[in-house]
Amino acid sequence: MPRFDVTIAGELNLDLIFYGLPPELPPEREILADDMMLTLGSSSAIVAHNLAALGSRVGFISRIGDDPLGEIALQRLRAGGVDADKVRRVEGAKTGLTTILQRDGWRNMVTYAGTIFDLKFEDLDLEYLADARHFHLSSFYLQRGLMNQIPGLFRNLKAAGLTISLDTNDDPDDLWQGGLTEALHYVDVFLPNAREARRIAGTEDLQFALNKLASAVPLVVIKNGTEGAIARDANEAYFAAALTVDSVDAVGAGDSFDAGFLSAYLRGADIPTCLATGNAAGAFSTTRAGGTEAFRDAEYRDQFIRARGFGPQA
Repeated sequence: MPRFDVTIAGELNLDLIFYGLPPELPPEREILADDMMLTLGSSSAIVAHNLAALGSRVGFISRIGDDPLGEIALQRLRAGGVDADKVRRVEGAKTGLTTILQRDGWRNMVTYAGTIFDLKFEDLDLEYLADARHFHLSSFYLQRGLMNQIPGLFRNLKAAGLTISLDTNDDPDDLWQGGLTEALHYVDVFLPNAREARRIAGTEDLQFALNKLASAVPLVVIKNGTEGAIARDANEAYFAAALTVDSVDAVGAGDSFDAGFLSAYLRGADIPTCLATGNAAGAFSTTRAGGTEAFRDAEYRDQFIRARGFGPQA
């Protein structure tokens, strides 16, 4: 019996979110926000935290600085039930931080990378990562210290019997290269959003992108916000409508979708159930600030699960 259901290697940092800002920020002016939230950020950590909240046993490897931001992020991850014993504090380094300027229906994001780029293959305990049923990687294009070794890492974990999922998230350079094609050879579940899928497939036609990516990966799942989610395997295409909720922001919603989808996938659920669970988890995330605050409230989370029918009780 493996120690973990899922292991994850990736970035760990906080999100600082400001609300109630004007559309434009004039220079040399004091701009007042209506509200703010400092919360666990980073796609890798959000997926790990929310998977654990949904009942999965999760192990996590990362680098952080020896600073207060890193300590807060680490405490939040552990409080969520994630094993973080392999998170390394680097003396003299600064933990990354993303500042999100949230408006109605859109946002600006500014990231100081800090240790986000620094995780290297030498930081990984392969025995720890392989002591699981499944491995997940987020933020492919932010793993700059690891990127060249990602195909080899996937190959090793596949040889150890794990299934693998990948969510590239955005490419800040908008090039969509860096060995992604080789890495996809080892991926069982690919989880881009609609824009990412189009950019990777080189087309503006979402259906064409789905079919093209499905020729390279056994299961492609594309998140499309309020338009729901679509998926394709070797035999069939699938669709699940989005849920309607009172939304605070969409920070981490795609990562929360990943957590919901994978939690059902690891329980052996069929693809429609996995899609519905992903949509429910993504929608639930938007009902509180940031990507993990809704999942941190156990009573609120369990009430939503009972009402919407997803998670470990489904």
